[in-house]
Parts: sequence; C-alpha cells; structure tokens
Amino acid sequence: MRIAIAADEATGIASALAAALRERGHSVDHIHGALNPDERDDWAWAAEAAARDVADGRADQAVVCCWTGTGASIAANKVPGIRAALCTDAKTAAGAREWNDANVLALSLRLTSQAALEEILEAWFDTAPSTDDTDRANIAHVDEIGRG
Repeated sequence: MRIAIAADEATGIASALAAALRERGHSVDHIHGALNPDERDDWAWAAEAAARDVADGRADQAVVCCWTGTGASIAANKVPGIRAALCTDAKTAAGAREWNDANVLALSLRLTSQAALEEILEAWFDTAPSTDDTDRANIAHVDEIGRG
C-alpha cells in the first residue's frame, strides 16, 4: 500500500514512522512537514499535504502527526474525501478502520510510544472496513457532508 506521512516535528515516533511502515511492506513515497527539509513543517500544512496525497490518488492512506494529533486530524479532515481518525490505542485504530473506513491515521507525538505505534499500525492495517449496510450508509453520509 502507498502511504503518505507527515509530522510537524521530527520527534518521538515521527522519525520511526517511515521505517515502521516499510517494515510492514508499505511504500512511503510522500513525506511531508518536518520529515521533509524542503517543506513547511507547520501541522496544518503538513497534514493537508499528506491528506491531499490520498484525496488525489497519489497515496492509498496517510499517517499524520502533531504534538497532540488533534490539529493534524482537523487539517486532514478539511480535505474532501478524507476521513482522518485520531487514534491513541489499537482498539480505536481498529474501530476507525472498521466502522468509519478512515483513510488517514492521526497520531499524537506526545502520547504515542514506540510500542503503542506498533500496536496501532497493526490494528489499522489488519482491520478492513465494515460491509454492514448501516456502517456503509454512515460513511456515505459523512462523504456527502464533506461535499456540502
């Protein structure tokens, strides 16, 4: 899977993110923010860039990070077609993928340890979106809301 990543600081799990994704067999070709010296590193710009990679088809999914994860998730969710989920544990990541068909994982650089990162990524990539009609209807409605 093609994954875009972004962080507003090269601290904590941010510097380990690309390697952790590649170890799982993913391609990380789009790197933004503080992880790319040629780009602006502010959370809003970095998260937007990774989300646009997904929305425009350059990446299948993205992982965005900032100190709390909140700003990165808010910025990513402003991009049409993006369903970003701030996940602090594996159960939340699995639920975001299953019930929300989330396509952008938002992480807190402050809260996410290396061990938690591994658990979250495992749950995120091992969980498929639900095929339940009610869940699909909710996801379709969220996309309609995003289109205005």
